[in-house]
Amino acid sequence: MLSNFFSKNEVSVESQKAINAFLDAYRSDIFPQGLLVIAQAVTMVMAKKNILVKMVLPFPCDGQLHDIAEQLTDLLQQQVNFDVEYNVQPVREHKIKGIKNIIAVSSGKGGVGKSTTAVNLAYGLIAEGCNVGILDADIYGPSVPTMLGLKGAKPSSNDGKLITPLEANGLSAMSIGFLVDDANATVWRGPMASRAFSQLLNETDWPDLDYLIVDMPPGTGDIQLTLAQQVPVAGAVVITTPQDIALADAIKGMAMFEQVKLPVLGIIENMSYHQCENCGHHSHLFGEGGGKRIAEEAKTQLLGQLPLDIRIREDADSGSCAINENSTGEVALLYRNIARNVAAQLYYQLDMRSPKTAEVVVKESK
Repeated sequence: MLSNFFSKNEVSVESQKAINAFLDAYRSDIFPQGLLVIAQAVTMVMAKKNILVKMVLPFPCDGQLHDIAEQLTDLLQQQVNFDVEYNVQPVREHKIKGIKNIIAVSSGKGGVGKSTTAVNLAYGLIAEGCNVGILDADIYGPSVPTMLGLKGAKPSSNDGKLITPLEANGLSAMSIGFLVDDANATVWRGPMASRAFSQLLNETDWPDLDYLIVDMPPGTGDIQLTLAQQVPVAGAVVITTPQDIALADAIKGMAMFEQVKLPVLGIIENMSYHQCENCGHHSHLFGEGGGKRIAEEAKTQLLGQLPLDIRIREDADSGSCAINENSTGEVALLYRNIARNVAAQLYYQLDMRSPKTAEVVVKESK
């Protein structure tokens, strides 16, 4: 079967076999059964004395493919590059034009870095190779406009019916904060907030997006339940810190999503540690291992751990982003790794094309 993956071309037979064997054996968190199991239309061609491996994959993973290309280059002592098309498909049917998959970013309590993580997750997915938007549903404190450097900006409309989302470094954005003052938004409750959010989602002229990240309000009350039920969310991500109080609220958040039959893709542990600028020592100021423990108890994934880093706070306050400022920096790479994990979990858990999808075999009765 694997022989069908590669077409006849100028690449030597020895190189084809070596690349074939490497990719077949390669394993990682996002490729637990190997890369070739989920790849389609794999071919190899020569491009200016370099080997170009072409394929179609179901979720974005530019960062890991870059690492694989470097390993193959060392193995063959010849430059190897990837040319990949990402064929992201919707995992849940809905009628919202332009959007394939909606991912909710939630937290059981405020102050755990949910909005900062949502923004950087969106940029991480862009950096990994996909089209992404963000919808700020945090009516208690819409902070996404500030984090995108768009505070005070107002959206327009091309047809007088649909709102044109604002754009920040390739990220399409819509927020209650673009339409009303923060002080006015925070007094909204119940049906009024739900109607406003529904309008933002359904009456925005979204471009073609592989993923829409929704920054949910913190907590597990009626508004959160209503939004989770009304929005065709594909999967949810829960943000927590290692602190026991935050972990308890994260567990409540996962229970809420279970109540409305919404899959939890995994947990992101924020403020996991503080790294000393001088010696590099990690200090676990809020505890250690809590995110991994509750992920195991809930039988979900720990998608990543993020440090308590002043640069993250400074970037959020200034309207910049670690990934855009330094795409190869330590913090940026952590966010990109989490973005890959989120996209991979959405595919493996919910996409019918996933190798983990159970096959239904119908036996004819004799």
